[in-house]
Amino acid sequence: MSLIALGVTGGIGAYKAVEVCRGLQKRGHEVVAVMTRAATRFVRPLTFEAITRKPVITSQWKPGANADIEHIAVADTAALLLVAPCTANVIGKFANGIADDFLSSLYLATKAPVLLAPAMNTNMLAHPAVRRNLETLAARGVRFVEPGEGYLACGWIGKGRLAEPDAIVAAAEAVLGPIDSALRGQRIVVTAGPTYEDIDPVRFIGNRSSGRMGFALAAEATRRGARVSLVAGPTRLETPVVDDVVEVRSAADMHAAVMRLSENADVVIMAAAVADYTPATVSPGKIAKTDAPLTLPLERTRDILADLGRVRARRSSGTPLLVGFAAETSDAVAKAREKRIQKNVDVIVANDVSRSDAGFDVDTNAVTIVGPDGEEAVPLLSKPAVAAVILDRVERLLRGRSAAARA
Repeated sequence: MSLIALGVTGGIGAYKAVEVCRGLQKRGHEVVAVMTRAATRFVRPLTFEAITRKPVITSQWKPGANADIEHIAVADTAALLLVAPCTANVIGKFANGIADDFLSSLYLATKAPVLLAPAMNTNMLAHPAVRRNLETLAARGVRFVEPGEGYLACGWIGKGRLAEPDAIVAAAEAVLGPIDSALRGQRIVVTAGPTYEDIDPVRFIGNRSSGRMGFALAAEATRRGARVSLVAGPTRLETPVVDDVVEVRSAADMHAAVMRLSENADVVIMAAAVADYTPATVSPGKIAKTDAPLTLPLERTRDILADLGRVRARRSSGTPLLVGFAAETSDAVAKAREKRIQKNVDVIVANDVSRSDAGFDVDTNAVTIVGPDGEEAVPLLSKPAVAAVILDRVERLLRGRSAAARA
């Protein structure tokens, strides 16, 4: 996971920057949007704020901003400065060292790689002044996503339209470069979201899991080069880009999918909030409302993580590596320790879901990772950031296994 500063400048292609932002997020990156004054005439800052869940930077004169020297703070933390669309005006500022707004000041201050996606009228793109500025920036190591050809906003047909969002996102990933990860090439199964246990065709038993934590893990594992199969319960979230998605509804559906996929998996991460109980029978028709109390017999669902532990115990290979979650409202770490031993798994992530800022259906989480190599408390972070810490632990365990096998 990387923090990407997304510069948005004043061109009609600014609307595509919204899709660029979503594409970067799907691949596990955090995005902070930096908009020029002209850009805000095409797309409102609120749009990017809603998507990134971060304040959008629109001015270097915002009250309080100078106290933190905000452009320096972003410059220090961003792994990439991506500007899409990038107008001829901003290209000229960058090439000539003009720093008269936040974005141009950020360009001068950052040591991160810079990727520009130019967008402008065909004649502007071909003008000697613009070509000279592009050559100047290229000589400094700035990289570009070539504009496409086609119908332009000005009514002309030619080269100059902003590249498609998928191409820009792919170029950003290429600039960030491959990650030296123990997960590269590994087959990973990740579960996410709740399960819904049907009572009748209308009603079900469920929980408040949104799937954000599991989706963040799947996106981060993909970014590290893993081959990810995502088993997702019902969720309103956009599915991250992974190798395979299996959509399920009930605990039984999830059990069947995970047991099948785990046969060839190197790692299984059970981040889903799977129902412990399901109705003993499902009514074929809607249960009529009466004044009498309703008794609903429940029966235990199959424990997917425990079944995975039992299957693995019979294998000489010791695979897959198993990661579970313990969503608790009290004594989360103590219960996680017990579950790790009882279910014969490698790592349990203890999650206190009684907190309003962590656990279910929020953007942040605070967990304790309980494993054979000790316990690690992870403070309140965004869920993509927590996913990165969890996968760092998984990588250490995989490397340890590899070293032991070679010894």
